[in-house]
Amino acid sequence: MILVHGGAGDVPPESRPAHEAGCLEAVRAGGVVLAGGGSAVEAVCAAVEVLEGLPQYNAGTGCALTRDGRVSLDAAVMDGETMQAGGLACLGAFPHPIRIAQRLLPEKEVLLVGPPAEEWARLQGFAMVPESRLITERVRKTWREVVENGGSGNFAGGTVGAVCRDARGRLAAGTSTGGTMGKTPGRVGDSPLVGAGTYADEHCAISATGEGESFIRACFAGQVAEALADGMEAEAALYSQLERVRDRYEGVGGAIMLTPTGPPMALRTTETMSWAWWSPEGEGSGI
Repeated sequence: MILVHGGAGDVPPESRPAHEAGCLEAVRAGGVVLAGGGSAVEAVCAAVEVLEGLPQYNAGTGCALTRDGRVSLDAAVMDGETMQAGGLACLGAFPHPIRIAQRLLPEKEVLLVGPPAEEWARLQGFAMVPESRLITERVRKTWREVVENGGSGNFAGGTVGAVCRDARGRLAAGTSTGGTMGKTPGRVGDSPLVGAGTYADEHCAISATGEGESFIRACFAGQVAEALADGMEAEAALYSQLERVRDRYEGVGGAIMLTPTGPPMALRTTETMSWAWWSPEGEGSGI
């Protein structure tokens, strides 16, 4: 099974069909990998790569911009079987950061940041593109509203992610984002941080979305995994930690999760969060 999200927030009603359709497109891509006997990691990366290429989300094409109008991307992948993890933060205009994070998995380093991360990616064969290729007119308009007119930085329906359980029962998670619109240059959210916005082990695979600083302070994904290891029921563990992020750390958001045997879980404390799942028995979606 593979499950994806297209970001928690307050997506306008007229945009919701596109958000839901994009999630379905992504899980079908991951499903092709799984149907061919591929691994959970490969299926997660294939699904997130689709989402990074769709302009309705905030990852890759259509990403949010920093206060000075630049692209700054974060992404991570974690393999629940090997416990390998790879994350990138403050990355420039690479169309698919999730694939760079996947390439980092076998390395000793878990997190690379900024220009050195870009240089490492280039040495691995990944090419940057002009920032203009990733910046849509919708993004420019929203950036002006936030930075020049003091509007809300809640770039609704943003961060994307996927979790997967493959035919061997292996779990994996991946998350990719452009971050908060108008963010301070150098800001890093929860998405590339193991145990905050992305996590996978033998108990669960989790990808989070929302107000990143709150999810970081709460050690969100790691806390969910610990609760499951202690025997807590899966949906209760996930939602109780979302409530904890909201009530103690004053941040809203959502998360998707798969366990070794259970159904797909997509929970939120926001108005919307687009999601979709695929398995050999069928598929489903919502927002």
